[in-house]
Amino acid sequence: MKKFNRTAASLIFAAATLTLAAGAQAQNGPSNNKASLYGAGSSYLDLGVGQSDYDLGNGIGVFGSDQGDTSYSLRGGRYFSENWGVEMGYTDFGSIARAGGRTKVDGINISLIGKLPLNTSFNLLGKVGTTYSRTDVSSNPVSGVTAGSNSDFGLSYGVGVEYVFTPQWSTVLQYESTDVKFAGDRNDRVGVTTVSARYRF
Repeated sequence: MKKFNRTAASLIFAAATLTLAAGAQAQNGPSNNKASLYGAGSSYLDLGVGQSDYDLGNGIGVFGSDQGDTSYSLRGGRYFSENWGVEMGYTDFGSIARAGGRTKVDGINISLIGKLPLNTSFNLLGKVGTTYSRTDVSSNPVSGVTAGSNSDFGLSYGVGVEYVFTPQWSTVLQYESTDVKFAGDRNDRVGVTTVSARYRF
């Protein structure tokens, strides 16, 4: 509960900071800039913080499990039309206490991205692609959870909403899900909810 509260506070602080920074930028920029300028040929960098969700159950027997941890991401993308583009990024999903040890995941993702403008300020976002994830698991031998490292490609997808302050700055709230492979060739899902600052150029 304490970890969740700390993460929630971090997300709220990040969102407030992004809003203030982008608002200051908007005051210094032209007032007639529209989200439609976010079109073909535009690129962006995106830095985010969020909360991961390890869909691995609540632990086995006396070996409890955290559900998630603070996550960090760095992404870059480019639109080749008004609505479609590609994105590549890195995400550290953090680590959780599980089976008397720790479980950690990070990965590099490449995705096809889509954008549906709702008005001049809001965009709906979607993405689908693949993530090359790396997993590392330590565990108590009697827990029944296989320890070790693994890496593989897995399906990933996400949905989100973007609020555009200026042609350069926006903030994005999105949820992403990634299929990852753990030691023993076990496949599971790891999700993450992220608030990020996005700079377009």
